[in-house]
Amino acid sequence: MIPAAGLVLTACGPSTVELPNVIYVFPDQYRNSSLGFWSDPEFAKLVEWRGDPVSTPNLDRFAREATVLSEAVSNCPLSSPHRGMLLSGMYPERSGVVLNCMSERPESSLREDAECIGDVFSAAGYDCAYIGKLHVDFPTKNNPQRPGSYVSDVVPEWDAYTPPERRHGFNYWYSYGTYDVHKHPHYWDTEGDRHDVDEWSPQHEISKAIEYIENRNAQRDSRKPFFMMVGINPPHSPYASTDDCDLEGYELYKDKSLTELLVRGNADTTMAKAAAARYYFANVSGIDREFGRLLKALDEAGLTDNTIVIFASDHGETMTSHSTADPKNSIWRESLNIPFLVRYPGRVPHRVDDLLLSTPDIMPTVLGLAGLGERIPASVEGRDFSAILRQDAVQPERPQAALYLRNLDGERDAEGLVRGFFPEARGLKTATHTMELCIDREGRLKRVLLYDDVQDPYQLENLRPEEHEALFASLCRELAVLLRENDDVWYRTRVLAELIPYDDMKNQS
Repeated sequence: MIPAAGLVLTACGPSTVELPNVIYVFPDQYRNSSLGFWSDPEFAKLVEWRGDPVSTPNLDRFAREATVLSEAVSNCPLSSPHRGMLLSGMYPERSGVVLNCMSERPESSLREDAECIGDVFSAAGYDCAYIGKLHVDFPTKNNPQRPGSYVSDVVPEWDAYTPPERRHGFNYWYSYGTYDVHKHPHYWDTEGDRHDVDEWSPQHEISKAIEYIENRNAQRDSRKPFFMMVGINPPHSPYASTDDCDLEGYELYKDKSLTELLVRGNADTTMAKAAAARYYFANVSGIDREFGRLLKALDEAGLTDNTIVIFASDHGETMTSHSTADPKNSIWRESLNIPFLVRYPGRVPHRVDDLLLSTPDIMPTVLGLAGLGERIPASVEGRDFSAILRQDAVQPERPQAALYLRNLDGERDAEGLVRGFFPEARGLKTATHTMELCIDREGRLKRVLLYDDVQDPYQLENLRPEEHEALFASLCRELAVLLRENDDVWYRTRVLAELIPYDDMKNQS
């Protein structure tokens, strides 16, 4: 007898416990405010800031069927470090991914021996699929089409082919490292064959995801539940013209003024980059359309009720806020705060929660939601907050703060390769405040950012520590706790020990 789809396979045959399917969709550089429902009174009253004037009808409907986290944090808001944490549940120093992965950074790459989320789902009897952008591998000369060479002739190389031994439990593969040509993407499949496509990448990737859901070409074992991750590149840059964006989405924004589009109180519409808002929001709306196609396919396959669907991102996008051209890698809310929506019919109720979910918490929380909490690896540094999402009677203690990290390149060797990393900044986000401490290469304090996020939601006023001594001292104590818990390099080397009380006995309890 063939076991029914979704049943747990045990040594004695199929179990009566049905495991859910899990789909994790995460566009790159998608900021939390770029969700249309934040402009709806039901949601707007729960945050202190204005939502972007975007059209996302499918995500709006999804939000009303999901738990929406308003304060989810990308602790190291860069593509590769976030993905390393997402996959492994470990902070960057333990995951191995401390910097964005590229050929000049051989020491930043996801550890091959890490027990990742795909490994756990696979061991639990799941069919596992990865579609789209990965960007956690150090590019090597392993091009399947041209052995002994990188996957292109670009110097330095950013893109990468991921061989089977580095796929961490994902048996269905349709992915690439990183390649920012949205309308001419390419992918390597399970067998290592390359596919060059002339189609907007989110549209193509969702089509592949739908094929997998429908099992159109026997891509998966239909006797098993499935776990699928879809890493979409847009709305990540480039976003400079209609060559870079979804044309249907662009029609919604092409005639709007920059002041109509950039409504956040800290946006600088005089910057040259401001015009990118039209193309960025065009991709946001295009992604919404494709996400709607995915949800419709689940409905038509009869899988909605037993499928956990999560919509998130790896980091945000500043889009001229604070007059910075850097879209990410900062502690400002536009960069740090990411979408996180979870739908699990009948198990996760619809509501908005201000849980300070950190990136390493995602892996154990997803496993907990799927009923695999006992399989969370001992190596995981994040916490399982699935009981909070389900609103169980017994819930774990909520985090009081989330750690922020910013690393830069270390020194270069004689061959020009980056060795090590420089931990330029550490900080934290609490329910009410944001603080960053930044050092120079000699370890001296260079800058302090300190914001009251309740009174100043757009972080316009940088509070002077000497004028807020009690607050600053309190946040430094909390930062010491986070750094110690993470065994961070700042803690190990006592960076800014004159400000951060690493050895305060109260912090040792």
